[in-house]
Amino acid sequence: MGEILAVVMFALFLFLILSGYPVAFSFAGTAIVFFLLGWMFGEVEPAVLRGLFNQWFGNSLNNLTFLAIPFFVFMGAVFEKSGLAERLLVTIGMLMGPLRGGMAVAVVIVGTLLAAATGVVAATVIVMGLLALPVMVRYRYDHKLATGVIVASGTLAQLIPPSLVLIVLAQFLPISVGELFAGALIPGVILAALYAAYAVAMAYLRPGTAPAIPKEERTLRGGELLKETLVAVVPPLFLMFAVLGSIFTGIAAIFEAGAVGALGALLLTLAYRTFNWRMVMDAARSTANITSLVLQILFASTFFALVFDRLGGQNLITQWLVNLPGGFWTFVIVANIAVFLLGINLEFLEISFIVMPLFVPAAQALGIDLTWFTVLMAINLNIAFISPPVGFSLFYLQSVAPPEVKTRDIHIGALPFMVLQLVGLVIVMVFPETVTWTVEAFGLR
Repeated sequence: MGEILAVVMFALFLFLILSGYPVAFSFAGTAIVFFLLGWMFGEVEPAVLRGLFNQWFGNSLNNLTFLAIPFFVFMGAVFEKSGLAERLLVTIGMLMGPLRGGMAVAVVIVGTLLAAATGVVAATVIVMGLLALPVMVRYRYDHKLATGVIVASGTLAQLIPPSLVLIVLAQFLPISVGELFAGALIPGVILAALYAAYAVAMAYLRPGTAPAIPKEERTLRGGELLKETLVAVVPPLFLMFAVLGSIFTGIAAIFEAGAVGALGALLLTLAYRTFNWRMVMDAARSTANITSLVLQILFASTFFALVFDRLGGQNLITQWLVNLPGGFWTFVIVANIAVFLLGINLEFLEISFIVMPLFVPAAQALGIDLTWFTVLMAINLNIAFISPPVGFSLFYLQSVAPPEVKTRDIHIGALPFMVLQLVGLVIVMVFPETVTWTVEAFGLR
């Protein structure tokens, strides 16, 4: 009887979230209903709630890794709201200006850097849309290429460390966040390189698609450009490398590195004379919103997982996944398809709390490298986030796009970059060394 209740519980939960009901309430509501039903049928004892409180106030809130989330989100919010991101884009745009497709390459570079600073997709896509899209439109870039490169580059925040996705996924794994960060480095660079190469190829294969910035518009040249590069690009780069390097080398725990990153971002605003209390308050408000959302879903999903497990649902799912025909590769393909389909309608936080508790036991039973598997999931979320018609990144960009850029352009422009992401996924799937090499190089395994 317990397994039947577990299957109905999971089916009802999926129905609720796909119908648009808030995920945290879907987790909590189904958990309460099926806890009572399980108690009624003798499958669950009331004493199980003691375990829930231990998980909430013991394992979860005492997990210092969660402390890294507000630090990294605050660091990214400061970059966004202080004008540091805008200065980065302008400077790198000037450096790439003489190259056809140079502005698109600059968007990829800055998008990658902002991903390494924010770890939050919405912030990166919106900032790039506000700063870069009007400029690319003014330089007569093809609207589809311009919007495609922005949503794809902005969505790298799902993968490039210190990705919020990886921090959350690590909570379900017996491996460190630092190992996940190291494993995601090369796949993130591969995707960024594919985007840049595609933009340059389109610029030369279809002249007029992505023209060089006119010479008269390139106001910074020679020594002035070198000086601005040293001032505007090098310090933020140094901060990002110092934060990530301290994690990889074991000098600092992830939450300690996050704290240094947040403080470093504030010190940069002081150095650039862009510091003001309004900026700090706005960054703090964004940080509070995202952090409270994570904790809300964490508490509700923990209750759901506890009831689902006591009803026998976890063992049932694990047995089904382990016994799939084809074993290892069938499971990997099924997991990727499931994450992609869920990613069309749901945010990464929701997907993480739904599927990872189900997939990880099966992956361990099949002997799958969990770092490699998790990076595959993160790449897959990149694909889902820009997939028409309801990819979240498309709507983030649509909310800030100038009037001359149509919704159709944004959706069609994303399609080639979905193909590039799929190419990246296949590369990482076929060559696990793209993940494991950096992990071993930093001595994290």
